[in-house]
Amino acid sequence: MRVRDLLAPGAPRLRLLAAEDELDRQVSGVMTTDLHDPGRYLHGGELVLTGMLWRTAPEDSERFVRTLAAGGAVALAAGEAEVGPVPEDLIEACRRHRMPLLAVPDDIAFSTLTEFIGRQVSADRAADLAALVDRHRMLVSAAGGGGLDAVLDLLGGDLDLDCWVLTPTGRVIAGPAEHLSAEDRDQLVRAHLAAQRQRRRPPHRARLVSGSYSLLPATARPEEGAALSDWVLAIAGDVTEWTTKRQQLAENLARLVAAERNRRDEGRRLRRRIADEVLTLLQRDADPAEISRTLYASSAMAARYEGTEPEPAASEGAWLVLSAEGTGLPEGAVRSILEEALTDTSDRALVAGAGTGAVVVLPAPTTAVPADALRELLGPLEAGLGSAGRITLGVSAPALEAGGLRGALEEARHARRIAAARVGRVCVAGPEELASHVLLLAAVPDEVRRAFRSRLLDKVIAYDIEHQADLVRTLEAFLRSDGSWTRCAAQLHVHVNTLRYRIGRIEELTGRDLSRLEDRVDFYLALELA
Repeated sequence: MRVRDLLAPGAPRLRLLAAEDELDRQVSGVMTTDLHDPGRYLHGGELVLTGMLWRTAPEDSERFVRTLAAGGAVALAAGEAEVGPVPEDLIEACRRHRMPLLAVPDDIAFSTLTEFIGRQVSADRAADLAALVDRHRMLVSAAGGGGLDAVLDLLGGDLDLDCWVLTPTGRVIAGPAEHLSAEDRDQLVRAHLAAQRQRRRPPHRARLVSGSYSLLPATARPEEGAALSDWVLAIAGDVTEWTTKRQQLAENLARLVAAERNRRDEGRRLRRRIADEVLTLLQRDADPAEISRTLYASSAMAARYEGTEPEPAASEGAWLVLSAEGTGLPEGAVRSILEEALTDTSDRALVAGAGTGAVVVLPAPTTAVPADALRELLGPLEAGLGSAGRITLGVSAPALEAGGLRGALEEARHARRIAAARVGRVCVAGPEELASHVLLLAAVPDEVRRAFRSRLLDKVIAYDIEHQADLVRTLEAFLRSDGSWTRCAAQLHVHVNTLRYRIGRIEELTGRDLSRLEDRVDFYLALELA
């Protein structure tokens, strides 16, 4: 801000007493002092606020103003609350040294003036930084993700403003990760995805235990489903309470992040072509040597990107195959979602698109990825899926060589059908489930499943609704306890006689005998189907 801004409408009520030709000086801060010699504390650009308690004689004014001028102060504001009107000797000293002098009436607190100057200076600095961010957009796009960190560091240092760029699964792309816990990241991306799904206008606000945050979509893609794979800019504080210039800074920063994301997506085009080629080779049961060469090309490309040398046997290690399908999502959405999410697991994942689904081939980690880790990884996306939206995923066992990938693909597809038979917005099934009854249930037609479940459980459920008898929960506990009366009664916190009465009622309603293994199996399967 400039000194003349202190006399503009809306500013605190000050009177100009000297140096009216020097009002274009730039104010960079405020210093409040009543020291006789404040020179050693001046750095240049300050507006000095004083109560004039240093003045004991008229000659003190000349010495005080000379010190301010030598130290680079741009103006002096004298408060009249303590010693009365500004004396003529101070006005004359300011005229001699061409130091703008402002009188602060006794009803205006120094804190009010300091707060006003702070807001103006911060807004001007934000505008300068906004222009700087705009000028650096192309530079950051060429420099890669490290450029984003540089810009966010600049904002943190100059404006004390913490910002983060997050993926929809909560991974930190840029920003001070140590200042944002994993729990906060999870809550922020869920709040953002929910707001996007409800088509609320950004910025979206989130209030966490750690403070308030503003969330802006960092995307240039308006299509439906994009929010599930696009980055989000999280800013500490409530942007809606900022000045207009500072809000423009946030918007420019979001555009810069979107440009970086688009640049990164351009770099993925070749990788996508390789992924599609691998899927084509698997679908036509190509020669394993051809598949191996394609996987090596993928590993070599990733190594060049990372600045390392590809290993000669890079294509010969163990690989996993994932099969995914999206319901209620546009074509290509699942592919983009997995490309973004699996960067956490492997930078070398190949994600091929197949309409509303996707197939992923990625190096098997030393510890099994699988279902539980993927379910946890994709969990935040639930907030962005509508009532009809779902993502189902099947994971294969590791294929130890390229020749085993065809079988791994079939295994992953079977596992995905198991996941699809479950209730939930994000469902994952792993290879260990292919050897259980779950695989058989997944292959049963829906109408057969409903009929089987209905015959065994409908009367029990109806009785529970009418009498609040808790029979279904009792049945589940009895089967989990392997038919042990004492263990089941302990789990339910009821007397054994109460348990026997309930089991007897279930047998009367269904015509089954829970002492028989066959009937227990039927009830277990019916509960699984429910």
